[in-house]
Amino acid sequence: MTTPQEELLPTTRRALAHRIAVAQAEGRTPSLVAAVVRGGQTVWHGARTSVDGHGPDETVQYRIGSITKTFTAVLVLRLRDEGVLDLGDPLEKHLPGTGAGEATIAELLAHSGGLAAESPAPWWERTPGSLRPELADVLGEQPLRHPVGRRHHYSNPGYTLLGALVEKLRGASWEEVLQREVLDPLGLARTAARPSAPHAGGWAVHPWADVMLAEPAEDLGLMAPAGQLWSTTGDLARFAVFLTQGDDKVLGAETVREMRAPAAPTEAADVVDGAAYGLGLQLQHRDGRLLVGHSGSLPGFLANLTIGVEDDVAAVVLTNCTSGPLLAGVGADLVRIVADAEPRIPEPWRPLRDVDSSVLELAGQWYWGTHAFALRLTADGGVSLGPLSGEGRRSRFRANGDGTWTGLEGYYAGELLEAVRRADGTVSHLDLGSFVFTRQPYEEGADVPGGVDPEGWRGIG
Repeated sequence: MTTPQEELLPTTRRALAHRIAVAQAEGRTPSLVAAVVRGGQTVWHGARTSVDGHGPDETVQYRIGSITKTFTAVLVLRLRDEGVLDLGDPLEKHLPGTGAGEATIAELLAHSGGLAAESPAPWWERTPGSLRPELADVLGEQPLRHPVGRRHHYSNPGYTLLGALVEKLRGASWEEVLQREVLDPLGLARTAARPSAPHAGGWAVHPWADVMLAEPAEDLGLMAPAGQLWSTTGDLARFAVFLTQGDDKVLGAETVREMRAPAAPTEAADVVDGAAYGLGLQLQHRDGRLLVGHSGSLPGFLANLTIGVEDDVAAVVLTNCTSGPLLAGVGADLVRIVADAEPRIPEPWRPLRDVDSSVLELAGQWYWGTHAFALRLTADGGVSLGPLSGEGRRSRFRANGDGTWTGLEGYYAGELLEAVRRADGTVSHLDLGSFVFTRQPYEEGADVPGGVDPEGWRGIG
């Protein structure tokens, strides 16, 4: 794959190289490889290694651990988009008899199904998957640790269930479905359930001495949908583009946007940390940026994929040690370095190609009681409504084609906005989920709930 590194400034490239050099040296890892994506293409690749004269490139496979979960989530959402299932369906509807069927598919995707974090002993990441041949062996005698849907509790067995769901509904193995429906369409030729040369070996580094121990690379069996995959920075860079833009061969832009939205109840500590979880994606508010992606770890390997959607910058970092560098921080720093040094240049402003006069007349200032709002037309054919100044409820709205709009975010997500007209066709007011917006504060004659004092506005006499 061509990596047009010249597209970044020399000072930016040096800052990126310095960051991964520090991560490899201070994290005491045998090798570390990274890539940065901007504008839909890889613009930088870097590597650091303890082996003189040899540096891994964007084709070398590393194990990516729980980034696998994002791939599994994509398969589930394809089933939803095809109408095969609904995210609100309980698992029992499609995969009966698991003992965890009360959890909905959405709750499993967002780790809020109440399931245990791990399978019963022995440690599944360091033992053959053949030790857990049935779902009951993965879930154990007590699958649930919390009430279903009440809290975010990361669960590897939860993604085993989602993999089994995919297999049941597709009539093929998780690996076959993934190859056919995601890897091949996206051109991820170096992503697979098993490694092929060139690939890195996994190592444990002694915490108190500069010596290493080889880690076993187990086939995870039924746990594969939670962490089996091997991949490269080249392939994960392409996957980052897909998670940003969507690809109609796999999932459309609206669905990947849905994956990036918070979907799980948030713990108090997570609120403080600025962390949340979507549908197969981790979310983090860091350095003033919303970052999405996923981290992964298996014995011998650490991995991270971080996307700054608003900055249109993504980073991939892979390494072959059990513990050491904190890759989530490294990935966030790579995004920050590029976004700060070379901020995104916005597209040129262009006027709308055409505009409906009945919509244009709605643009401008409106009042909800005494709160001043502005309605604006958006380039995608919808409208936006938000306070004229300061904080407050705001949303974009999608046109429904019948003179109404549906809210897309925030307090008004899913709520209906309608321009209510008088008998003569003129606009009386806006109705937004029963809230009345008028052209003047408590406008006389408007259909304001509770009516308007006939004495009107007045001072203190």
